[in-house]
Amino acid sequence: MHLKSLISKDKRRYYRLIWLKHDLPAGLTVFLVALPLCLGISLASGAPLYAGILSGVIGGLVVSFVSGSQLGVSGPAAGLTTVVAASIIGFGDYRLFLLAVFFAGVFQLLLGLLKLGTVANYFPSSVIKGMLAAIGIILISKQIPLALGYDQPDFWTDGFTGLFSSNNFYKNLDNFYHHFSKPVLLITMVALTIMVLFGDFFRRKAKWLPLPLVVVLAGVGMTLLMPLIDPAWALRATQIVSIPSNIFAEITTPDFSQTFSNPRIFKDAFTIGLLASLETLLCAEAIDKLDPLKRKTPVNRELIAQGVGNMTCGLVGALPMTSVIVRGAANVDAGGRTKMASFTHGVFLLLAVAAVPFALNMIPFASLAAILLITGYNLSKPALYRQMYSLGWNQFLPFIITILVILATDLLEGVAIGLAFSIYFVVSNNFKAEYKIERHQELDTEHYYIHLNSMVTFLNKVNLQQTLYKAPPYSVLTIDGSASRFIDYDVLEMISEFEKQAREKHIQLILKNVERVNVTSVH
Repeated sequence: MHLKSLISKDKRRYYRLIWLKHDLPAGLTVFLVALPLCLGISLASGAPLYAGILSGVIGGLVVSFVSGSQLGVSGPAAGLTTVVAASIIGFGDYRLFLLAVFFAGVFQLLLGLLKLGTVANYFPSSVIKGMLAAIGIILISKQIPLALGYDQPDFWTDGFTGLFSSNNFYKNLDNFYHHFSKPVLLITMVALTIMVLFGDFFRRKAKWLPLPLVVVLAGVGMTLLMPLIDPAWALRATQIVSIPSNIFAEITTPDFSQTFSNPRIFKDAFTIGLLASLETLLCAEAIDKLDPLKRKTPVNRELIAQGVGNMTCGLVGALPMTSVIVRGAANVDAGGRTKMASFTHGVFLLLAVAAVPFALNMIPFASLAAILLITGYNLSKPALYRQMYSLGWNQFLPFIITILVILATDLLEGVAIGLAFSIYFVVSNNFKAEYKIERHQELDTEHYYIHLNSMVTFLNKVNLQQTLYKAPPYSVLTIDGSASRFIDYDVLEMISEFEKQAREKHIQLILKNVERVNVTSVH
């Protein structure tokens, strides 16, 4: 017993040293990155500002313990802002939205328990990239009004296409002069300049100082200084973050009595749960590649952790969460070693919102909008479109169609239709790829040689049948299955049926490694 006690004591001391040397400073760095992003994502989602911070707190304090990922960090994600904003507006009642978040967590929990963590592998990268690019476009367009100083922009009640409706577009143009703010535009321009011109410097030379924090501090400094230079340049209260001094008294909880009152609850729960799971699994894969110790995240356990986290978010009024690549990468760069870094960042977020909300209430929305404008641009860079186009139409079309349908309808429909187009290209390519034909002439006889490739399925049956029946009379037709690992019975049956017509057309049919099957008529 004494030996076990010593080993346990040494182990605790070792983990304390790891935390003090690596995870504490990494957790502080991740907190400084996460704070402005939590606020900005709340802003972009049309949710109470504290909801994003609560989501970050839960990601740190709850998810980090359940998760098997050592370096992943969870919190509100830019990738969910579109569906969250549409859901909140669609319900018109934040409590119903929280029900959808809770059941999204239940859905993720079931995915993990049923060991369906490989679901992300079944979504083509062209569709996932299209989804993220569409989110980037919407994120940019939603932040432009705030970056110009609009107090309460009402552009998004009908989604992206509603922006161009006469009711919204012309109405907002009429009021443009009254909403436009030179001080806000100046803060936005300074923030964008810092992020564009000095981004590489902070990433390479000053990793200890997160760029979003620099942008926020610059915005706070300008907000305090501008009224001293000219009182007319003071920002209005509606252009600055406003978090209640006691958020725990303001927390909204879901109304479970309304669970079956609105079928949209379960539709939105499925959409949020599916997209959050996809983003989490993609992020987990990316973070594993960055991990210097090359540890592997158990994906099913990660879905269980995210499910527990989102159920908690729904219960306490927070935004839905995912594992987030920006915070995870910041954790790796800052030298984080264990999941205690994520837990530490959650503790710092909780202390910030509980102890110093007055400090957060000096942040201008323009700074957060600028951060999100760059985030949106990074999701939908022109280089991405060029790269997808260079890969050919079978990659580019699903990518661009996913974007267009998401902008016209919603994320779920866009992903579904993009997936359908990807499947179409897979099927059509399968038709063409699983056999090839050679043709040559010997004396007066035409010779056709059909090489069957590795997998010949029923999908190839129609094209192959058409090819066989086009063979002219008095020719030699060889079908070679030597390279095939599998030939579907439907194809074998069709070839066997063709033998009779071949004899009638005086075609010499030669089968190599192709099994003849008994063809019987069923009436």
